Amino acid sequence: MRKTIITFVAILFTVLADAQTGASVPEGSRHSGVETKKVYNVDINPMEQIDQALVKAKAEGKFVVCQVGGNWCPWCLRFADFITKDTTISRVVNDNYEYIHVNYNPRKSQRAEKIEQGRALMNRLNNCGRFGFPVLVVLDEEGKVMHIQDSSFLEEGQGYNQEKVLRFFKNWTPKAVKN
Repeated sequence: MRKTIITFVAILFTVLADAQTGASVPEGSRHSGVETKKVYNVDINPMEQIDQALVKAKAEGKFVVCQVGGNWCPWCLRFADFITKDTTISRVVNDNYEYIHVNYNPRKSQRAEKIEQGRALMNRLNNCGRFGFPVLVVLDEEGKVMHIQDSSFLEEGQGYNQEKVLRFFKNWTPKAVKN
């Protein structure tokens, strides 16, 4: 019995140590043995980022999709990687949206300025963080929140389902909404 417990503890320690190592990859995040690129810029003001995207989207007849999350979130990086690598989805996104990665850090241990930016962001995006991360917020050309998408409904296994993701993006294009 003692040997079994020691073996179990050793295996558990090895698994936990490996998980810690994978979580601290400096250039990105690993999932399924693949390293993904960090896509969230932590140095920009998210409110200004949204305003700039709205100007561009309005000029091009598009909507804005805010993928709210952070480089700390493996599922956020997986989603960004997924929609970039899937050419069908990336075409729909590029044709219809100004797509931005809006950094949000829910930790209260950061600077007061960042905490206030986070509060303002959640207020502007109708407290979208209540759905977890990543969360996708569709804004019309005036900046009005039209839809908040809980990304967990787009998941499949350890990734995302192409059909569900494509359906989400197609259902919120300017053409689909305005017809």
